[in-house]
Amino acid sequence: MSTNTVVSPGVTVKQKTKKDHTLLKSVLFLLPAWILLLIFFVGPILLTFYFAFTNLSLTGTQAKSVEFIGFQNFLTMFQDPNFRISVVKTMVFLLLSAVIGQQVLGFILAVLMKEKNKTFRRIIGIIVLAGWVTPEIVVAFCWVAFLSDNGTLNMILQQIGLKPVTWMYTFPMVSVVIANIWHGTAFSMLVFQAALDDVPKSVEEAAVIDGANRFQVLFRIVLPMVKGSIVTNMILVTLQTLGVFTLIFAMTGGGPGTSTQTLPIFMYNQAFVNYQLGYGTAISLILLVIGIGASLIYMRSMKVEI
Repeated sequence: MSTNTVVSPGVTVKQKTKKDHTLLKSVLFLLPAWILLLIFFVGPILLTFYFAFTNLSLTGTQAKSVEFIGFQNFLTMFQDPNFRISVVKTMVFLLLSAVIGQQVLGFILAVLMKEKNKTFRRIIGIIVLAGWVTPEIVVAFCWVAFLSDNGTLNMILQQIGLKPVTWMYTFPMVSVVIANIWHGTAFSMLVFQAALDDVPKSVEEAAVIDGANRFQVLFRIVLPMVKGSIVTNMILVTLQTLGVFTLIFAMTGGGPGTSTQTLPIFMYNQAFVNYQLGYGTAISLILLVIGIGASLIYMRSMKVEI
């Protein structure tokens, strides 16, 4: 058979063979990456789902012989009042520090910096980014030093004649929320800056010519045009905030009592303090469900497909 024989309309045997070789090379080239992905990503995910339905423990006989116990971990979890408290604390922390705090403050900063000169944007950007690039444990120690009984804030209050306040004991949730907002706002600012820079100036100028003021341009023209970026950023910030552990653990340890015990803290206590790894893994799946549910709500409410 000639190599130029037509095997399908417009395709010869030679072209088909060359295409097959190219596909094979692509598969072989990507194979190591796929293997690593299966080992270090897909594998742990499957193990997490499996261990959530077992009595896996770090000590005792259960550590030697893991048994499948079905939905027992979840039944125990939903009957535990501390779990319900942790869910409420997680929702409060998520709403205040991510949905309201980082989103709103990041957008305001992006709007204020939109038409400023490069030098101003660079200086403010560096100041805001300093919090984002700082490791969580360092951020926690900085805010402990600022809010502690003998910290900077109380020293300032004493200088102006006010009584010091035990911030992390009296207002523990407010303390960790403010620390997380300071730490994560820069990411939202960067996302919104990129989105606002893509809004055509001609559209805004046309709205101004038609009689729209700054707030009307912002809320009726700009916001609808960056709706996709808002939802994307909200999803990313939500998922990041749901996983915040180091910041809260280093600042308050989940206390006083259970006042800042979010689900990651509760999961840590069950898995590594009480040694119930299976139970702790089941709690992690609840975190996953909350993250997925929140993302779907965002997309549904904003009518955005990502």
